[in-house]
Amino acid sequence: MIDIYINWLSRWRYGLIFLILVLVIWAASGMRFLQFKSDYRMFFSEDNLQLLAFEKLQDTYTKSDNVLFAIAPKDGNVFTVEVLAMLEKMTEMAWQMPYSSRVDSITNFQYSRAVEDDIIVEDLISDAEQLTASQLEQIQKIAVNEPLLVKNLISPKAHVTGINVILQLPDQDQSSAIPNVVKFARDLAAKMRDEHPNIDIYLTGGAMMDNAFGEISAADMQKLVPIMFVVLLITLGLLLGTISGVVSTTIIIIFSIIATLGLAGWLGISMSPPTSPLPNIIMILAIADSVHIMASFFYSLREGMAKRAALIESFRLNFQAIFLTSFTTAIGFLSMNFSDSPPFNDLGNLAAIGVTIAFILTITLLPALLMILPAKFPKQRQVPVMSHLSEFVIQRRKILLWSITALMLGLVIFIPKNELNDNYLEYFDESIQFRQSTDFIIDNLSGADYLDYSIESGEVGGINDPKFLIKLDEFVNWFRQQAEVRYVYSITEVIKRLNKNMHGDDSSWYKLPESRELTAQYLLLYEMSLPYGLDLNDRLNIDKSATRITVILDSLSSKELLALELRAKLWLQGQTTIKSVATGTSLIFAHIGQRNINSMLIGTAVALLLISLVLIFALRSLKLGLISLIPNLMPAIMAFGLWGLLVGQISLAVSVVAAMTLGIVVDATIHFLSKYLHARQKLGKNAEDAVRYAFVTVGTAISVTAVVLIAGFSILIFSHFHINSAMGILTAIIIVFALITDFLLLPPLLMKVDRDK
Repeated sequence: MIDIYINWLSRWRYGLIFLILVLVIWAASGMRFLQFKSDYRMFFSEDNLQLLAFEKLQDTYTKSDNVLFAIAPKDGNVFTVEVLAMLEKMTEMAWQMPYSSRVDSITNFQYSRAVEDDIIVEDLISDAEQLTASQLEQIQKIAVNEPLLVKNLISPKAHVTGINVILQLPDQDQSSAIPNVVKFARDLAAKMRDEHPNIDIYLTGGAMMDNAFGEISAADMQKLVPIMFVVLLITLGLLLGTISGVVSTTIIIIFSIIATLGLAGWLGISMSPPTSPLPNIIMILAIADSVHIMASFFYSLREGMAKRAALIESFRLNFQAIFLTSFTTAIGFLSMNFSDSPPFNDLGNLAAIGVTIAFILTITLLPALLMILPAKFPKQRQVPVMSHLSEFVIQRRKILLWSITALMLGLVIFIPKNELNDNYLEYFDESIQFRQSTDFIIDNLSGADYLDYSIESGEVGGINDPKFLIKLDEFVNWFRQQAEVRYVYSITEVIKRLNKNMHGDDSSWYKLPESRELTAQYLLLYEMSLPYGLDLNDRLNIDKSATRITVILDSLSSKELLALELRAKLWLQGQTTIKSVATGTSLIFAHIGQRNINSMLIGTAVALLLISLVLIFALRSLKLGLISLIPNLMPAIMAFGLWGLLVGQISLAVSVVAAMTLGIVVDATIHFLSKYLHARQKLGKNAEDAVRYAFVTVGTAISVTAVVLIAGFSILIFSHFHINSAMGILTAIIIVFALITDFLLLPPLLMKVDRDK
C-alpha cells in the first residue's frame, strides 16, 4: 500500500504541490478575519458565576474599568501651589479621555461643611494657584484625615496623589477602544511631565492592564517567533546535516502556521495572550513529525538506496508511528477544553488543528519536496552514539530501572508542596512598564486588588434604615481591621460627615443618624449639591435598596484572597440585616485558578485514558500498552515534583501543562515501541536485540526531536508574559524527563517484562 502511495506521489508530485499550495493559500486567507482579544474578561467563560456577579454589580452601579494616574512630586510634597494647580488642570483634562464617565481626585473631591444652618458642598481645591500657605496646610489636614481619600487618592505621607478616571467602555469592540484610551492617557501624562519635569507620573488601572496584555503578546510574537524559527532551523541543520531537509522543514512549518491561523479566522476564534505561543508550538510539532521521516530517508540514502526506495522504506518504518503521535498529541491538546478559561480552550483546539495540518503536510508535501530537491548531504560520521547508549542501558538495566524509579519517588514527595497561588499582576514581569507603575502605586498610594460588595437591605429605600446602616458600618469596620485591607469606601462615611455638618461640624456628631428620615434628607440634600458626573450612582442603586462598598487590598495571592473572602462570607452569614457576595477582577482570577486545577485533572485523566486505549489497540498488546503508561506519566509527575521543590506555585498557566504535554511526551514512547515491536515480530529478535535495534534506528530521531522540542519551548522562558514563560519552562522540564525515561527506563522495563519464555 505504501509502495503504491509513494509511486503515485512521485508521479504526481508537481500537481500535488500545486494543489496543497492552493489549499494553504485559501486557508491562510482567513487571517484577514483574525481578531486579537486583550480584555481580561477573555479569561472567563460567559457562564462563569463570579463574572456574572461582577457584571451584575457593574450594571447596577458603574463600571470598574479605569485609568489611574499617580502623581509623585520629586520633593515628596503634594500640597504645593505648583502640584495642586497641575493636578487641578489635569483633572479637568482627564474628562476628555475617550469613554470617561467620572474623574476623581483630591481637587474635585466633594467636601461638605457647615455654614450656619446650611451645608456647603464644593470642590476641596479650586483656584489652586491662589492658595496661601495656611490654606494649603488646612487642605492637607482635611485630605489626609478624610477616610474616603487617604490610601485611595492621597498617601498618608502626602507625597503621592492620584487621579482616577472611570470608563464606560463599549461592550463590543474593546480592541479599538482600549488603545484609544491608553493613547490619550499616555499623551496627557507626557504633556504634564514636559510642563512639570519635577513631577513623576505613573499609569495603571484596568484599561492599562488590558492594553499591556495586547502589547506584551505582540512583542512576544514579533521577538520570540523569529528567534525560535532561527534556533530550530540551525539546530535541525546541525543534527540532520542536510540543506534539503532544512528547506523542506521550513516550508512545512510556514504552511502549517499560516494555514492554522487562517482557519482560526474562518472559524471565528480570536487570538489572545495565552494563544500567542501557538506559532511556536506548531513550529515545534511540525518539525517533530518531519524529523522521523527525514532521518530514515537520509539514512537509507547513505546506505545506497535510490530516492523512491528510501522514501518507501522511511514511510514503511514511520507512517504508523507518526500517525499515532499526531493523533495522541491532538488528544492531549484537545483535553485543554476541560479548562474553565476560554483562551486555553482556543489554544488547545488550534494546536490540535495545527498538529493535524502538520501531519497531513508531512505525509504529502514533505515526500513530494524530498523527491524534487537535491539530496546532497555529508557522509555519516562514524560516531555510534546510539549503539554505545544501547549497550550501556542493556548492561546496567537493573541499576537504571531502580535508580530512575527512585528518582521519580524522590520527586513525587515534593508534589504536595505545590499550591495554587496565582497573582494576575505577576503575569507581567518587572521589565513591563505597567508592572513597574503598578508596583510603585501599591508601594506608595493604594492597592491594586479589590473586592466589591453590593449590600442588599431587602426593601426599597432600605439604605436609610438605621439598623441597616449600623450593620453596614460594622462590616466596613470589620474589613478595616483585617491586615490585608488598605482602604474601604462606603456610603456610611458620607452619611457620618453629613450628620456632623448638620450639627455645626461638631466632631462628636461624626456618627450615623438615629432617624431614617434624617438620613434620607441628608442624602437628598447632598445629592442635589453634587455636580454632574460626581453623583452617588456608583454607591447607591436606583431604588436605594442596596449600596456598594469597595475594599482596596494589598497585592494578594489567590490563596490569600480566597481566605479573606471566606472570612468575610462567614461574617455575613451570621447577619440577618445585610447580605451580599464578593466580586471583583482579582477574585474572579482567584476562583478560576482553583476550578481550573480540578477541571484539568479530569481533562488529563480523560486524555490519558484515550491515549492508553489508542496505544493498546495500535500496538495490539495490552501488556505493552500498559507498560507505555509508565514513561508517559512519569515525566509530568517528576516535573511537578521538581516544580514543587524549586517553585511551589501553581498558576493558571501551569495548571494546563500536564494535559497539554501528555500527547507530546507519548511521541518518543510510540516511536521507540514501534521499532522495538518491529524487531520482535518481523525480525524475530529477542528483547535485548530489539532494544538495540530500536536505539540504532530511531534513537537519533528521538534525540533530535527532543532537542528541538526542548530548545523550542525553552525560548518561551524569555517571554515577558508569565503565563507563557511558566508554560515554556515546565514543558521543557517535562520533555527532558520524557527523554530520560524513554531511553533509561522504558528499555529496562521491556527487557524485564517482555522476555522470551
